[in-house]
Amino acid sequence: MTDRTTARERATEPEDLTRLFVERANAGDVEGLAELYEPDAVLAFPPGSQTVGREAIREVFEQMLAQAPHFEPEPALPTVRNGDLAVTSTRPADNTGGRVQVVRRQPDGSWLRIIDRPEIRD
Repeated sequence: MTDRTTARERATEPEDLTRLFVERANAGDVEGLAELYEPDAVLAFPPGSQTVGREAIREVFEQMLAQAPHFEPEPALPTVRNGDLAVTSTRPADNTGGRVQVVRRQPDGSWLRIIDRPEIRD
């Protein structure tokens, strides 16, 4: 697990969030994953439910990473931007239909997820 005092890379572009998610998940960095979300973010996971707030999201990722999954980067679809908001998405390799995130530029210029829907079933 990464030390909480270690400065982590910030997403300088909306598309960075997906790469950072994969890197941190594969490193087992639960705190680093949670830091990719705004404090009041919503994660539509586990499937069929909503997890609200960074602390609750951190707990979901803690349970997920306890199973030692391995993530591979997925092809990004074009990002749609409107000022400080953006929609990012990838075409998943696991046939879940799609992954979509709404992200927001922060006052320091970095980007964080505010809504994350990691699975959209066909």
